[in-house]
Amino acid sequence: MQIRKTTPQDLDRLMEIFEEARGTIARLGINQWQDGYPSRDVIAEDVALGRSYAVLWEGDLCGTFVLIDDGEPTYDRIEGGHWRTGDDSRGYIAIHRVAIAVKNRGSGISVQLLAYAARYARKLGRASLRIDTHEGNVVMRRMLEKNGFTYCGVIYLSNGDPRVAYEKTLDEEVSV
Repeated sequence: MQIRKTTPQDLDRLMEIFEEARGTIARLGINQWQDGYPSRDVIAEDVALGRSYAVLWEGDLCGTFVLIDDGEPTYDRIEGGHWRTGDDSRGYIAIHRVAIAVKNRGSGISVQLLAYAARYARKLGRASLRIDTHEGNVVMRRMLEKNGFTYCGVIYLSNGDPRVAYEKTLDEEVSV
């Protein structure tokens, strides 16, 4: 398995992976990503900003995720709990837009991308990883909890939609 920055040449494949993810999420009966998000423009911006990553399995681009290292405004307010490492926006790396091709699910890719994110965060001197998802996305929630993330409360997206928020402190090992 290899993880590298995505390139503009990856956009078509990334959009295919996100379309598969939308289908999986729809089958869970939740509305996350059902309005065309993330759009090609959003993904292209992630690529241009250098924060989008590609996961390759035997040379095939089979997964993607985004790492944001300059703070996540929607994480500034959390309800029903608190962040484990406090409110310092420079103390964490946010993980967003995780998607894995259907044929590659269950092969340990999510564990590897979390380990990569942890190494990246440690290199920048950050204390934790943060991520959010739809309350009904039981597959993602189970994966996060299995990999040592702790439920911290509810955050709200810029459009007001609630999301359950998780954090993993980096003094804990990310399983590999």
